[in-house]
Amino acid sequence: MRIRIVDAFTDRAFAGNPAGVLLLDSFPDDDRLQKIALEVNHAETAFAHRLPGGGEADWALRWFTPAAEVAMCGHATLATAHVLHTTGAHEGAVRFATRSGVLVATPREDGSITLDFPTAPLTAVEAPAGVAEALGAEPRSTFDTGPNVGDLLVELADEKTVRALSPDLRALGAYSQRGIIATARAADPAQGYDFVSRCFFPNVGIDEDPVTGSAHTALAPFWSQRLGGTILTGLQASPRSGRVRTELRGDRTLLSGHAVTVIDGELLA
Repeated sequence: MRIRIVDAFTDRAFAGNPAGVLLLDSFPDDDRLQKIALEVNHAETAFAHRLPGGGEADWALRWFTPAAEVAMCGHATLATAHVLHTTGAHEGAVRFATRSGVLVATPREDGSITLDFPTAPLTAVEAPAGVAEALGAEPRSTFDTGPNVGDLLVELADEKTVRALSPDLRALGAYSQRGIIATARAADPAQGYDFVSRCFFPNVGIDEDPVTGSAHTALAPFWSQRLGGTILTGLQASPRSGRVRTELRGDRTLLSGHAVTVIDGELLA
């Protein structure tokens, strides 16, 4: 099998969020997919195979962390679309059949790719007892992000607080299906971003995700309501860092970013 490592939501190598990408003839059994994802050991590994023509989708797509299959992953979808376009395996917009429905990735003239994802339904909830202590900061507001994303979104006081977080990861796992999205308004929008975030996903084996496309399907409606704009840019302030351009279109959210292939090799096992 040909295997590639792609850095997503960045225009330079060794930044953004790395994903493994494998283009297959068909999906092997789940145990093999999980073992490959564990071997790759990035936040997600994407597996895709071409579908027969004439259907509602062009490629089938699944995503695995080192510990589990997930229902939605933005950066690995971006990485897969990047591989399809740069290798000539697919031209133009590509439709992926996934556990979250059909997701479309469209290449742009500037080299970026735009993903069309379902907007996460946000439900305001009381901050769970102990979450402030586990996170290491007091929430201003908290929201459930629905089944596709599966996180607790926590608004914090300011960008400085988000950047300084050093949470108790074991304790955080008790508060949501996947993990915690911590976010705040940008301290200085003149720096080119409107809000910041960090994402901690201990329940799927990811202590801190570098750049999370799926989280931005929740961050886009959250900050659009507060900032009064439908087109915003988020900075995920992880050590690798990355930016996601978001455009809210009702029940759909467009996520745009670049990607770079950094490793191209062969899986021998």
